[in-house]
Amino acid sequence: MRVLLLFLVLDTFLAVTDGCRSGTAQNGGTAPRQPSDPEKTEYVAPDAKGIQTQTVRVSSIPDYLELPAHIEADPTRVVHVFAPAGGRIVAMRVRPWDSVTKDQALAQLESSGLARAVADYHKALADNQAKQKELVRSQDLLVHNAISERQYQQAQSDAEQARAEMEATREQVRVFGMDPDHSATQLVVKAPRSGVVLDIGASPGEFSQALSAPAPLCTIADITEIWAVGDIYEKDLGAAKSGQAAQVTLSAYPHEHWSGRVSVVSDAVDPSTRTLRVRVVLPNSGNRIKPGMFGGIRILRSTASGILVPASAVIRAGDDTYVFVGSGNGGFERRSVTPGRTSDGQAEIVSGINAGEVIVTEGALLLRSAGQN
Repeated sequence: MRVLLLFLVLDTFLAVTDGCRSGTAQNGGTAPRQPSDPEKTEYVAPDAKGIQTQTVRVSSIPDYLELPAHIEADPTRVVHVFAPAGGRIVAMRVRPWDSVTKDQALAQLESSGLARAVADYHKALADNQAKQKELVRSQDLLVHNAISERQYQQAQSDAEQARAEMEATREQVRVFGMDPDHSATQLVVKAPRSGVVLDIGASPGEFSQALSAPAPLCTIADITEIWAVGDIYEKDLGAAKSGQAAQVTLSAYPHEHWSGRVSVVSDAVDPSTRTLRVRVVLPNSGNRIKPGMFGGIRILRSTASGILVPASAVIRAGDDTYVFVGSGNGGFERRSVTPGRTSDGQAEIVSGINAGEVIVTEGALLLRSAGQN
């Protein structure tokens, strides 16, 4: 009887102990939880206002050839201005990056060369006037048989020589950019064309050696039309042809692009870089594009069909790349994808999603697991 009672008490104790353990596990006490698979977790948006979605579609994906480039002025539109005569520089009327118009005064010089040319012109002018009067008088004397035919012919020759000398000295003053009949004592150097002053090579007080000077007084460039020059490798040469459409981007204006066409591809390979030069001519309204700027030239190489999504839809976390795909009833699931090329805010998806599925394009960080409170 005592043995039977002992077994009943022991059996009751074990039953109570198992019940307590089971209750503790069911109430989330110490029982371990299996980790959930993020690919199978459903996500929801606590506030749908910040979530934007888009239906995936198949579209044409361009393959661009990207070339580093820089901006140059057209050399045929660049003028190096030298003084036509030597002299001391009295004043420089322009500064770097000033806009100038044709015939605008650039510099003013005190020039002995100009003074000598003006003096020679006035001397030749007076001599011509005298010889012309002598010719008229000889013609009158010839009519009255007061001189011989030979004397008259000599007077004609002297008058023609005097006129030629006067025209030569007059032209010399014009070469200096001065009006022969209203010449000043100082030489004014004028702009040969409209444009922008790129550089100044002299300052007041210096002595200019005219055309033999080591540097020009200033350099003027017309940059209303500009060159974008890029370098292309031999292996990519087939993608760039004269007349082909091209886009130019500049580091100074990252959100803008300029459309143009390939003007020419150089015929010689640079032996040190193994590249050729590609030139794109661009209009430069307002002179916004400056010589020396850096950017790139983009040339369309080919196109292919595929899936493009906004780059904001693609999330990268370590080695994983994923998007959120709609699963119905306002829920989303995390889907790993294989990305491809990225261009102009669009990302190519090689695999992981299909056309017709809905993905989150904005506000993915607002999503949270449906199991979270």
